[in-house]
Amino acid sequence: MVQTSAAILTRITLPVEGMTCASCSARIERQLAKIEGVDGAVVNLAAETADVTFDGTKLDAAAIKAAIEKTGFTVPQRTIALTIGGMTCASCSARVETALTKVPGVTAARVNLASETASVTTGVAGAADLVRAVERAGFKATVLDNTQEFGALEDEKDRARLNADLVNLLFAVAFTIPLWRHMAIAMTGIDLGWTPGPVGQLLLASAVQFVAGARFYGPAFRALLAGSGNMDLLVVLGTVSAWGLSAWRVVMFDGGHLYFEAAATVVTLILFGRFLESRAKRGTTGAIRALMKLRPDVARVVTADGSEVEIPAGALKSGDVIAIRPGERAAADGVVVEGRTQMDESLLTGESLPVSKDVDGEVTGGAINGGGFVKVRVTRAGQDSTLAGIIRMIRDAQASKAPVQRLVDRIAAVFVPVVVLIALATWGGWWLAGAGWEVGLINAVTVLVIACPCALGLATPTAIMVGTGVAARHGILIKDAAALERARAVDTVIFDKTGTLTEGRPRVVDVYAIEDIADGHEILALAASVQQGSEHILAKAVLKRAAEEGLAPSPVTEFQALTGKGVRGVVDGARVMIGNRLMMRLEADINTDAYEATAQIHETSGASVVWVAKDRTLLGFIAIGDVEKPTARAAIDGLKAMKLQTVILTGDNTRTANALAKRLGVEDVLAEVLPEGKLAEVERLQGRGHVVAMVGDGVNDAPALAKADIGIAMGAGADVAMQTAGITLMRGQPELVADALDVSRATVAKIRQNLFWAFIYNLIALPLAAGGVLSPAVAGAAMAMSSVSVVTNSLLLKRWKGRAGVRR
Repeated sequence: MVQTSAAILTRITLPVEGMTCASCSARIERQLAKIEGVDGAVVNLAAETADVTFDGTKLDAAAIKAAIEKTGFTVPQRTIALTIGGMTCASCSARVETALTKVPGVTAARVNLASETASVTTGVAGAADLVRAVERAGFKATVLDNTQEFGALEDEKDRARLNADLVNLLFAVAFTIPLWRHMAIAMTGIDLGWTPGPVGQLLLASAVQFVAGARFYGPAFRALLAGSGNMDLLVVLGTVSAWGLSAWRVVMFDGGHLYFEAAATVVTLILFGRFLESRAKRGTTGAIRALMKLRPDVARVVTADGSEVEIPAGALKSGDVIAIRPGERAAADGVVVEGRTQMDESLLTGESLPVSKDVDGEVTGGAINGGGFVKVRVTRAGQDSTLAGIIRMIRDAQASKAPVQRLVDRIAAVFVPVVVLIALATWGGWWLAGAGWEVGLINAVTVLVIACPCALGLATPTAIMVGTGVAARHGILIKDAAALERARAVDTVIFDKTGTLTEGRPRVVDVYAIEDIADGHEILALAASVQQGSEHILAKAVLKRAAEEGLAPSPVTEFQALTGKGVRGVVDGARVMIGNRLMMRLEADINTDAYEATAQIHETSGASVVWVAKDRTLLGFIAIGDVEKPTARAAIDGLKAMKLQTVILTGDNTRTANALAKRLGVEDVLAEVLPEGKLAEVERLQGRGHVVAMVGDGVNDAPALAKADIGIAMGAGADVAMQTAGITLMRGQPELVADALDVSRATVAKIRQNLFWAFIYNLIALPLAAGGVLSPAVAGAAMAMSSVSVVTNSLLLKRWKGRAGVRR
């Protein structure tokens, strides 16, 4: 849909209840796509969510909810918690409550003056709508982070639903077993003893059909009203046909064969399959549930007088200082201001070993404190925290659709009508062939029952949910399903050097001063003065060395960073440049040839050389060394074992890059490349037919990360790199690159296996059913197990082991 320039795209994710198969999710997507102003809609059957992007100037969330409910499904209500500021009396809380209840979509609002909180029950009103309403009433409001509470609520709802399903299943089994005597004799020769008479069979079968099987009728009826079909409709048509024929014979004292046991058995077996499917589907969201449990309920805030006060973790804000005792979890992201300890971050990053934290060390919310007592100043809390970001990223990935799903959606859209036509043709065909209308009807019932669009609908999303979850547990965050598909096909991996293959903690190994022009202290002091405004990793090494030597940086003005070259600025009236050869030559017309022999000694050993000039006069250079990561060689070897080509692409000088490449076993190296050069190299490789993955961690890697078929960002790097990449590695271990590609291959392989079996099942089962080879009971069992087998196959991904080791 074409959007106007004034469009304000808004994205919401709504829970959807009542979906049972791929036809259901496809029907919702079609309905949403018809609405003017909807830019895109993705409905996830396994996650039971609808992710909708729409023009906020034309639509609101209520319209989206109404459209979903028009198709016959339910958007359940949710609770949003707010902290309210500025209330002083009961009239204040009443005014806030009134303001909230007037927001469209809000069904209930409760304001607590004592705790200064509000609990709002809403179907579609977003948190932003509620905050605006409170502010218009003259108060302040913030969303109380309820990540953990939401996780507990979802867990409770899942358990309650499973328990209800189990009770319903046991009811169906209890009323079906007495009907099995004739079927058991026919199939096994075993006589189960007493069998109720026709009226008894009618009562038993009716209880199964209309009480235990009541869950099928609502979705089936709503599908009919919407002019579509779903799996429930097929089950209802098939089982009601068998039950109806039998009931007619009992009422009319016909005396013919009764099919109550077939109808009841089909319903019972499908209920059994649904129960197993629900249990298995719950396992696909285990990664998110585990992450939701990481943040503690409360945090101890250190007040101005040094005392500690317990508050809800969701009420923390940036700037608060919290106390964390041994064995407790960090309630928010922050920086250590007092104490020393080790933190277990395994569930966040996949790293099994505790990480040391000293003063100024960064702490991630959800990490477990080791043996020390620390005080941490909060930098990011609630929905801004790393933990919340990881949960959002996993949810977004699990809600996304793989490109192959488009084919499944097209098939699902016509699946049910085609099956109904096949059933009608089966009935008519057997009747015309002389077998009688009753034989034709039973075979038609078998066709209706055995068809399974549900397996098709679950094939892709369950594999994606498990794959992204197991990847997250190993420290690999995958942005969406499309990234999985692209990563699977990668044949070339490009690495940035600094911070990716090297430790990214360089140190100054030498300061070379040109005789009679400058000395080492002057060069170091000038370089530190200019680079105090730079975030470059080499600048940090210079600043650290200057501090060690007691050199205080002077104020700098007119600071400018020249991407891919260096930095410059004015220090004490002098124009100072620090950068590579290219910068010296192009910006100051300085020739470094006379000092290249000395510089090359450092470069061939793997160090980087940074030249320093003042007022267009070369003063000397600073050699900065960085060692490769311990796992870098293993990472390259792992990629080679996967038959992948590896390339080092860096802005560093050729000799330094070649020295590193030789130690790691990388044949292809392109050095002294500007960011646009990295982009051009990616395009060149793609032009030659390669599928390229780019691995980087810095701002200057962002263009290449975006252009590559799949960008892989190191989690310790710049935010822009992670935002651009399709995959983020939470640990700075290059071995994880091979793991990320491997888990992508494994997940896509599971998707294809699932789709293969789902398609093959229907292609084989439908002709057998139409040919009278199978009975309705066998068909029901086969249909129930087809969905369970797809979900179970997806859950096998949990056994995936990464090359970097299992980090749980």
